[in-house]
Amino acid sequence: MQPSISRSVRIAADLRVVWAMVTDLPGMGSLSPENVGGRWLDGATGPAVGARFRGVNRNGGREWWTRVRVVEYEPDRLFTFDVRSPFGVRVSRWSYEITRSSDGCVLTEHWFRVGGYFVRRFLGPIVTGRADRPGFNETSIEHTLAAVKTRAEADDGAGTAAA
Repeated sequence: MQPSISRSVRIAADLRVVWAMVTDLPGMGSLSPENVGGRWLDGATGPAVGARFRGVNRNGGREWWTRVRVVEYEPDRLFTFDVRSPFGVRVSRWSYEITRSSDGCVLTEHWFRVGGYFVRRFLGPIVTGRADRPGFNETSIEHTLAAVKTRAEADDGAGTAAA
């Protein structure tokens, strides 16, 4: 499966600082323009293959929740999760890839559009209020990556970026 949208950012911070941020789904609401957080389910306390999460999103006055399941988890390298509607309909896949660089790391965020025609044309726009999901997600990814970069570089400090 090929991503529909992928964007990358170079971050002058330790890879582990960035990794902790992108795998903290309950805290993602402080970085994303649409996600407002959520909670791990079934006793999970963090990401692992098979872990489930209930995410909450908001667009203006609209708020909705999603079912999330972690499908790939390779510490300090790859974190991927599938998103389903509350009715169980698969709507997307999100993935974060991190690689080391000479001054810290490169973070890449991928969005995979996997919902069928009904999701794209009707369910998604009705629930989220967004008719142009790809257009919004492109902007959203850029926003999230910029927020991760700003916070990671501030939290990590100049002295530990290449640790």
